[in-house]
Amino acid sequence: MIRQKIVAGNWKMNGSAESIKNLVDGLLKADQSNSEMVVFPSFPYLHLFSTLCGNSDLIKLAAQNVSEKESGAFTGEVSAAMLQDFDVKYVLVGHSERRSIYGETDSIVALKVQSLLKKNFTPMLCIGETLEERESGQTLSICEKQIQAVLDLVGIEAFNNIVIAYEPVWAIGTGLSATPEQAQEVHCGIRSFIAKSSESIAQRVQILYGGSVKASTSHALFAMPDIDGALVGGASLDAEEFLEIVKAAG
Repeated sequence: MIRQKIVAGNWKMNGSAESIKNLVDGLLKADQSNSEMVVFPSFPYLHLFSTLCGNSDLIKLAAQNVSEKESGAFTGEVSAAMLQDFDVKYVLVGHSERRSIYGETDSIVALKVQSLLKKNFTPMLCIGETLEERESGQTLSICEKQIQAVLDLVGIEAFNNIVIAYEPVWAIGTGLSATPEQAQEVHCGIRSFIAKSSESIAQRVQILYGGSVKASTSHALFAMPDIDGALVGGASLDAEEFLEIVKAAG
């Protein structure tokens, strides 16, 4: 099955109004592509980003996080309903920085996925193992556990509307990256795990790779049969570099 590739840029807590204007100007110079280009600015710049893109369909706007709560006295949080006021398609959930720094558990991540699905967003579910877990042979069991928490809450059919991003924690922001073959092995294992619940959904679900992705490594990654794109960190802050990754996706 041919799955459309997605190249998503997670800007994290970076940027200013001026730098984002320059970056968007660069991204809008992209040629039309068969892959989907997605950008995750931080919350204060969602409206600016949308305004700068105008009517262009080159870039899909996305959000970096969401609360599992619908509304209420939760200072500093942003609900799925609030995101409906912006032209947001995807929302990141379960990023390793949210899990490790802010203590988000598998159950909280699953609740966030559920909240987004109710409002017709596409959750981009991040999963992945630490270096210690990889070295002890737990890579797939950790990924399966993180997916299972979501499966238990929303069911397999929901994965028709979920994108998975496999990000080995040891490769995020370190300059290290899994080899294409290592990444393919994990992606294949993830797809096989989902196939236990539904073979057809497993073949349709897009599984992205993240972890110090650069233009120089992207061609080999995208050549792997179960790698359906990339979640890009630092390299997405450079328009030229990011567009080279999009180009590599086809």
